[in-house]
Amino acid sequence: MSSTLFDRLCHPTAQSRSARTVEVFGWILLLEAPLILFAPHWVAGVLQLPALSDQAANYFRLVGLLVGGLGMLYVVSGRLDARGFVFASLLDRPLVPFIMAALWGFGIVPGPLALFFAVSDGASFLWTLSAWRAERRT
Repeated sequence: MSSTLFDRLCHPTAQSRSARTVEVFGWILLLEAPLILFAPHWVAGVLQLPALSDQAANYFRLVGLLVGGLGMLYVVSGRLDARGFVFASLLDRPLVPFIMAALWGFGIVPGPLALFFAVSDGASFLWTLSAWRAERRT
């Protein structure tokens, strides 16, 4: 069974459009993760965050590790056409902009960081939703 899953992971077949959007979002997360892990000060500068102390940079690196783990989950689920995961992502990702707005409003997360996550998750949600709805119409 595991070799079949690995074969499907390496050579996806019959991947739905919505699963493809989930996979692409995962690749984006996987590209962001090493930047956060290995260049936290640079990423903080790009996002116009305050200068990071050594401890803050290390916590930011932990965020990079989590982002990478989520990216892997999205890539694998998308490549395996895990429709349950695609559906679950349609429930989760539209909440991110509202949560980021609340965290920014309470002064917990800086505005540029909240905006970055809100836009990336919000846009990817709309893309997946569009593909999901198109699949349901056919």
